[in-house]
Amino acid sequence: METVVIAGSGPAGLAAALYTARANLSPVVIEGLQPGGQLTTTTEVENYPGFTDALDGTDLVMRMRAQAERFGTRYIMDELTGADLTGDTLSVTLSGGEVIETRTLIIATGASARYLGLPSEQRLIGKGVSGCATCDGAFYRGQRVVVVGGGDTAMEDAIFLSRLVEHVTVVHRRDAFRASQIMGKRVLANEKIEVMWDSVVDEVLGEDGVEGVKLRNVKSDAITEVPATGLFVAIGHNPNTGVFGDQLTTDDQSFLVTTNTRTNIPGVFAAGDVQDPLYKQAVTAAGSGCMAALEVERYLAAVEG
Repeated sequence: METVVIAGSGPAGLAAALYTARANLSPVVIEGLQPGGQLTTTTEVENYPGFTDALDGTDLVMRMRAQAERFGTRYIMDELTGADLTGDTLSVTLSGGEVIETRTLIIATGASARYLGLPSEQRLIGKGVSGCATCDGAFYRGQRVVVVGGGDTAMEDAIFLSRLVEHVTVVHRRDAFRASQIMGKRVLANEKIEVMWDSVVDEVLGEDGVEGVKLRNVKSDAITEVPATGLFVAIGHNPNTGVFGDQLTTDDQSFLVTTNTRTNIPGVFAAGDVQDPLYKQAVTAAGSGCMAALEVERYLAAVEG
């Protein structure tokens, strides 16, 4: 029987591991399919406190991993494929069939940015293609970028980027935004933002980095090539909560609902992007990982009397 199992090895999971390990709780981290999470797809991290020079996302994650390991964190390089959170004992199942019982569980499985699914896009993720404008926008100062999407997130990304870049092209497959009216009006009134209506991205151009996008008008099939050095896909995120089924309370987007990182099941906590549909930053994920670890300590102290 483990005391703490942490599902996920991004900033939230590793911060939780650090704090629970320092509290002598001997945490076990299940690293998941993408050890390090989304941060490993970012080639330069400039906005994580404490580092004057940019860090490779993988390098930052490895530093956090080593720091937690120093205090006794154990790692299992495997994927969580099942969980039983309804009995007296919590348990999780790994891909090989191993079942791990635990007194507490911290879910830090993150969220996956939705991408378009184009081979050219997938090849250039981290090389000009990004799912996070606030994370990577500063690298494109004075350049031309493209934002794909028509909801509030796309509008917010376009406005944010317009403060940094020379020009923003918003690509939307319909002839009207899905975003709130006020956000749509702000985008249309911004002189640095151009909207390509009724259009989809057919191909991302460039070999070693983004050089532009090839757009297709869905009504006329006309092809347009738009020069750009950055492509920001803002069509939403999918929280990685499917493995838990309907055992945990989620919102209408499937993000876990928490109160101070506590879920609806005693002993089960959640941190990072899996319960955060709004901020999606490495530093906020790490902060919530710390919160979850402290809540675990309080929970264990309470049940032990």
